[in-house]
Amino acid sequence: MEQQALTELAVIRAEALRGPSERATEAQHAKGKLTARERIELLLDSGSFKEVEQLRRHRATGFGLEAKKPYTDGVITGWGTVEGRTVFVYAHDFRIFGGALGEAHATKIHKIMDMAISAGAPLVSLNDGAGARIQEGVSALAGYGGIFQRNTRASGVIPQ
Repeated sequence: MEQQALTELAVIRAEALRGPSERATEAQHAKGKLTARERIELLLDSGSFKEVEQLRRHRATGFGLEAKKPYTDGVITGWGTVEGRTVFVYAHDFRIFGGALGEAHATKIHKIMDMAISAGAPLVSLNDGAGARIQEGVSALAGYGGIFQRNTRASGVIPQ
């Protein structure tokens, strides 16, 4: 039973790493854009990235969202190093909901921002999103409020 659960988890993690579909990745590349993971890989020292909340998914309903619950919820968050120095990072994944910010997406960003502030380490945001996920209404807009609040708290404290 335990081995079956570990195998299932490995399959889920591979799905999260792969992203929504090969077609979505091809469309991103056709626009001359890298995926979120490719951008993070170029930014950070090789092999240093530690992802946070890779399996988070939104909990929204309506507008067909309950049938579309991709892992990461359209933002990759974590930390790694740049020339040996710890850096926290998040990158919108345009392949998932156009990189639009929803409640779960914002919660991940809030968490990584809080971690960067707490650690006193730089924060890099790689933005490639379509704004607020309108299907989630006020929850999405409140997510931006939380980001802006943290930007203000971090101002003069950490590079961002």
